[in-house]
Amino acid sequence: MKICLFDDSVPFDAWTPGRRPLGGAEKAFALLPGPLSAQGHEVHVYNQCKYSMPIEGARWHSPDGPRPVDAEALIAFRKPTLLEALRTPRRRILWATAAPEYLDKKAARQFLADREAELVFVSEAQAARYQGDRAATVIRPGVAKAYLREELARDADAPPRAVVTTHPSHGLDWLIDLWINEVRPKVPDAELDIYSASLDRAMQDPESAPDALEPLVARCMAGRQHGVAVLAPLGDEGMAKAYADARVHLYPGHPDDMACWTLADSQAAGCPAIARGFPAVAERVDTGQTGYLVPDAAAFANVAVELLTNDAVRDSLGEAARAAHRRRPWSAAAADFHTLLTGGA
Repeated sequence: MKICLFDDSVPFDAWTPGRRPLGGAEKAFALLPGPLSAQGHEVHVYNQCKYSMPIEGARWHSPDGPRPVDAEALIAFRKPTLLEALRTPRRRILWATAAPEYLDKKAARQFLADREAELVFVSEAQAARYQGDRAATVIRPGVAKAYLREELARDADAPPRAVVTTHPSHGLDWLIDLWINEVRPKVPDAELDIYSASLDRAMQDPESAPDALEPLVARCMAGRQHGVAVLAPLGDEGMAKAYADARVHLYPGHPDDMACWTLADSQAAGCPAIARGFPAVAERVDTGQTGYLVPDAAAFANVAVELLTNDAVRDSLGEAARAAHRRRPWSAAAADFHTLLTGGA
């Protein structure tokens, strides 16, 4: 089957996630084509990549490259307008990763209906919020190979470290205050590593930081004496090691977080999580088994202290997290796309 995937966001290709940080959604788009090709399909990818070349059996095309007229399936990534990237595909599929309300608007509904579009969502929580009438399938994303390596293990000599990857507007201020006031006083040698590209840039040059980030920059500056560090995100190899060495992934969560990309990565690397129980988060963390979903700030802080200080509990949860997520490499997600496209044939 000839399958064409379209994205028009930022420049990247299938090699990018291993070399430098990439957003979770973009990384998903980068990592699906190769395994989808391994399912026996002719896969073409059209995005902002610098060079046209084959990668893992899929053919990547730069923006100025030629496009085919048709294909058995067109997969448009996130933007409904990309459903028109080919003239006459047999099937048009929108792969949506964000909160689905933008698809519920009258104009969007009509646009999808006119093109007989099908939808692919990344979580049951996302599908439950969709109010439209298009056919929809939930295909849970896979995990990159870097997080599934057998040799990943926690450095027993590392200081008690927690990692945070949340978007600055998704509860990071709440979490820093909780760390300074409730967690660090009980674990004086603990460190909090915040991986955030935008916040790292703002910390490097506070005078040019966006106004919206100024209060958070001030919190992080004050937090340095409490073990708070802001770091630039790494590529998958680097982040896999950071997760494996951490004792816990602190994940405030947000109602509009539909995929919890970094939470899946850290779980696969064997790092247990503490999170507030938003619907999509609950699909990633098996509470009591691979981490904890907690009801309030007090519980969040108490469990954080436990995982920062109790080796047996931390390692037991970490092993269970790794075992659970090792069953979801990108080849498994590609197999689900294959089933959708072929009816299992």
